[in-house]
Amino acid sequence: MSRTPTFDRRMLEALVCPQTKTTLEYNAAQQELVSRAARLAFPIRNGIPIMLVDEARALE
Repeated sequence: MSRTPTFDRRMLEALVCPQTKTTLEYNAAQQELVSRAARLAFPIRNGIPIMLVDEARALE
């Protein structure tokens, strides 16, 4: 049985937006970490947050 790794919410305590250095919000449905200040959503792939601005999705 194959299981997709899940994001450990405790990482939120240590992670900040690489652009603004502000806190992030976890969006479980989209598997993203959201920076409201930068208006970016960073993807989580295989349980690992991809904290690169070039990989982030711009929020509308």
